[in-house]
Amino acid sequence: MPTDPKDRVIVALDVDTLEAALVLVDRLDGIVTRFKIGSQLFTAVGPGAVEAVRKRGGEVFLDLKYHDIPNTVAGAAREATRLGVFMFNVHASGGVAMMRAAADGAASAAKSSAIRRPLVIAVTVLTSLDRTALSRELAVSSSVEGHVLHLCQLAREAGLDGCVAAAHEIRAIRTNLGASWVIVTPGVRPAGSEADDQSRIATPQAAAGAGAHYIVVGRPITTAQDPAKAAQRVMAEIGT
Repeated sequence: MPTDPKDRVIVALDVDTLEAALVLVDRLDGIVTRFKIGSQLFTAVGPGAVEAVRKRGGEVFLDLKYHDIPNTVAGAAREATRLGVFMFNVHASGGVAMMRAAADGAASAAKSSAIRRPLVIAVTVLTSLDRTALSRELAVSSSVEGHVLHLCQLAREAGLDGCVAAAHEIRAIRTNLGASWVIVTPGVRPAGSEADDQSRIATPQAAAGAGAHYIVVGRPITTAQDPAKAAQRVMAEIGT
């Protein structure tokens, strides 16, 4: 697990232009080295967003949450690997065969291109969902924690490296899957911040203290008047 707070924070570049993304990367230079590129920026800009962030020395978590038939996901995994991202994700609800295809696709592309294989992690239950939505809308009868653990077990069976999970589930995941299982926690809000559209949130201190390898922070940093100072505040909370 990374020990330096700087290595544990991933800033979400959830903006609609490459210019806006690179302004944030430049303003966070020397403070943050890892950035998340998700559906909004990737749809607006394409793979060029990954290339541009990497040229500035940043490492990219490609957050596209692949969820399709195994052959399609394997192809996407190969292309994500060739982009040079350090991590990407798939939806665990796609099943073991799909997740295994992602892991195999990443490994084969890394080997054929003689590059580092990215971490492949599984999205469990979105942090915007709570117990009521899980039951009423998705017809999942188990608790959020129980469903997360079930999906994590499937992801491990498929050969993935870890998962995306809310802070509330971290300790249970650690107990059941061990210290080497990578946990990436979104929905992180510094003390006193608004929850926005997240239901299951936590402070940086709580998420890191519970055992998250990485925490993903978006709006509390990217919409701050001084993103660098906001990022330093997040890191200070992790270090306490």
